Amino acid sequence: MVEDKSKVTSVKHRGRLRLFLVVTVLVVALDQLSKLWIAGNRPQMDLLPGFLGLVYLENTGAVFGLFHNHTELFIGFGIASVVAICVFLHYFPPATSLGTVSFALILSGAVGNLIDRIRLGYVIDFISIHLQDIFIWPAFNIADAALTIGIFTLIYYFYKSGAFRKAYEHNHKAQN
Repeated sequence: MVEDKSKVTSVKHRGRLRLFLVVTVLVVALDQLSKLWIAGNRPQMDLLPGFLGLVYLENTGAVFGLFHNHTELFIGFGIASVVAICVFLHYFPPATSLGTVSFALILSGAVGNLIDRIRLGYVIDFISIHLQDIFIWPAFNIADAALTIGIFTLIYYFYKSGAFRKAYEHNHKAQN
């Protein structure tokens, strides 16, 4: 009995699409619910004294609070990012679950912060990582964490898939 490859591919594609949607919806929901709780309670507490805490910050900037008060620019960039990710995924769907989850984390992070910017004009940050008073990392939120994890796992996915090697070989051949 010969199995139709198009049916197998279609089933895998639907499964990855389902995984993509589930991860995206769950992360956006967790991000938004956590921000609602933080905004309602405005905690200032150490969860792990000297290392991890909860704070309430309104970030009108971008990464690490840079470029304050450019909300319209960040909304435009957020919308463009979401559209670019969706278009890329339509034409180049990931071949593995790792790639699918990576893109879902990146998209959900972008959407989570975009919702804040559109709804509030700023992003709520609340996770504080620090080492006593020696080192203090800028506060962030679940959307930021999802974006960061998604980018690193996407780099790993591209590395494991051989995409970097193929790009290097293609570039090296073009130069010779």
